[in-house]
Amino acid sequence: MAPLLELEKVSVMRGERAALRDVSLRVEAGEHVCILGPNGCGKSTLIKTITRECYPLAREGSWMRILGKERWDIFELRSHLGIVTPDLLTSCTTDSTGRDAVLSGFFSSTRIFPHHHPDAEHVRSAESALARLGIAHLADRAVMQMSSGEAKRTLIARALVHEPHTLLFDEPSNALDIAAQFRLRDTMRELARTGLAVLLVTHHVSEIIPEMERVILLQDGGILADDAKERVMTEENLRALFRTPIRLRRSDGFFHAY
Repeated sequence: MAPLLELEKVSVMRGERAALRDVSLRVEAGEHVCILGPNGCGKSTLIKTITRECYPLAREGSWMRILGKERWDIFELRSHLGIVTPDLLTSCTTDSTGRDAVLSGFFSSTRIFPHHHPDAEHVRSAESALARLGIAHLADRAVMQMSSGEAKRTLIARALVHEPHTLLFDEPSNALDIAAQFRLRDTMRELARTGLAVLLVTHHVSEIIPEMERVILLQDGGILADDAKERVMTEENLRALFRTPIRLRRSDGFFHAY
């Protein structure tokens, strides 16, 4: 397959500020990659650029491709790249059921509206995605009555409903308690082991699952480091990234900063 992402000297403006500056990046299809950086480093802009909500400055020598293509029908792209973001969690806290929330992935919405008409195949796919994550029992429960962890898993099912090749997780453990964070990490590991590529964007070192092979450090809209996890995840690099004294410990394949 063509690389999942190819960015060459990409810059993206957010208002008067360059949120990404001359970023060159290549992520192969099937790779498990973490993009790690502090708040304000450009992570959200990078995600919105990948999902075509933001567009790079048009400059000579600057280009961007997703799976080998520079232009995409957004609906077609979703069949290749599933997105799990905190924005969706906020939007889905309605009386919509778990099944409806997953079905909404077919319509690029956050719930099923009267003009949406999911067919029997859509429903089967939604229920299969819920079952895959072990939350079939949430199909008829209102999202607003779910715990944050249950709602997050429902959104993962929504991202899986198209059977994409890659899942992009944006700050996945936000608003989750410790138990829910552990369950989420287990879910990410299970998905990675099935051959589904995982692209994680986070500022939490502890979210980097052992299956991640590569870590990219993003700072001030540019890439500070990009290499194999073993070489990037050092106290020296993290101190430079977060601009604060950091001690790093590793246990059972996970990193912990303190």
